[in-house]
Amino acid sequence: MGEVFAGRYELVDPVGRGGVGAVWRAWDRRRRRYVAAKVLQQGDAHTLLRFVREQALRIDHPHVLAPASWAADDDKVLFTMDLVGGGSLAHVIGDYGPLPTRFVCTLLDQLLSGLAAVHAEGVVHRDIKPANILLEATGTGRPHLRLSDFGISMRKGEPRLTETDYVVGTPGYFAPEQLMGAEPDFPADLFAVGLVALYLLQGRKPDSQALVAHFRAHGTPGAPAGVPEPLWQVLAGLLQPDPQARFRTANGARKALASAVELLPDPTGEEEPVEVFDQLGPLPPGYGPDGPAPVPAPAPADVPAQGPPSPSETGSFHLAPPPQRSHQPYQPHQHRPVTPPSAAPPQSYGPHPAAPQPYGPPPAAPHPAAPHPTSAVPQHPAPTPTPAAPHHPAPGAPEPAPAPDGRAPASAAVTAPAPVPAPRRRPGPPRAVAVPVVLLALVCYAVGIWALTRI
Repeated sequence: MGEVFAGRYELVDPVGRGGVGAVWRAWDRRRRRYVAAKVLQQGDAHTLLRFVREQALRIDHPHVLAPASWAADDDKVLFTMDLVGGGSLAHVIGDYGPLPTRFVCTLLDQLLSGLAAVHAEGVVHRDIKPANILLEATGTGRPHLRLSDFGISMRKGEPRLTETDYVVGTPGYFAPEQLMGAEPDFPADLFAVGLVALYLLQGRKPDSQALVAHFRAHGTPGAPAGVPEPLWQVLAGLLQPDPQARFRTANGARKALASAVELLPDPTGEEEPVEVFDQLGPLPPGYGPDGPAPVPAPAPADVPAQGPPSPSETGSFHLAPPPQRSHQPYQPHQHRPVTPPSAAPPQSYGPHPAAPQPYGPPPAAPHPAAPHPTSAVPQHPAPTPTPAAPHHPAPGAPEPAPAPDGRAPASAAVTAPAPVPAPRRRPGPPRAVAVPVVLLALVCYAVGIWALTRI
């Protein structure tokens, strides 16, 4: 089991690393799905402010991978986003090299669509490059692009966190005005989009400085090898060194791209289909597609079978289970004296003198026609059970007559204690008295506060 943030996000395994933190595959216990979690690596003030800016960005667009939620635990913070498994554009170029023209146009249209949504929120990305453009694992189907990593993005008009004479971003994808220290603006992102398109068509990183120098010295050059002329006109509008001559909006560039695609020659069918593989490794042991594998419960311990009552190690006895209750009324058990037939005295119905008994109360006088009399027995705590001693009747004591149902007669009936009545609550004053008293107390309180303020 991995580290758990805020009782919700369980870190599973690392899948990438950025400039300010590591990206982990994590299990969201609340939503029951895997997500990508970016964990802050450094703790300085500028990094923390950039982290706060990035996690505060909320853009719901199919081609934008923006933060979805965040969590903090002790000195670490993270935010989460959708888990994208197809890798970045750099992975695709590493697998296939230069990509087919129509495949590149599809990716470029999706990138401009997502960037238009970002710009509509007033946000400048400032770090558009192949490594920050991710792909869903769609196989040989239509590709699905996601623009990610808003770590150095900023809204227009917000204070910059960059020190003087420093430029943030990735070398090779800077717009010329960025190198001159201009304020971040939307055309700078469009310049980086043009460089990414050249990278996909040529299979290598373009030399942006040489390209800008050629534009300034000779104007717009001819189409490079392998780039159709209609598509190159669109890319040239993205790569103009002067931001005023460049496309001003992503939607404008997207409309020009749609017109250029209509002028492209039909595909010959000889192009190798591009397959976007799943770049995420297998889940570590203990995790499955539906989350962490359940831990098997320990087997219950064998319960020994209960045998007959037997003495324990301390000398006491284990009591047998109580017998099932019957519909007969409860009567306390009384040992019935056993008298040999030869020694039994003759039965008589007259009174007999009471004889001293070694244990228990004297037996009740028998009567052939009337039931045994009942008497109250005081309730005492039950003594510790001890082996019962045999009961020997006194000489001349009569044997109690059996009950009609054949059971031994009861010497006394147990009476239940009388219920204790609940204590009565003392009634309060009537409402006609309580309300004036409360109002008078509030007036006195207000006068006292007023008097204190006048001192």
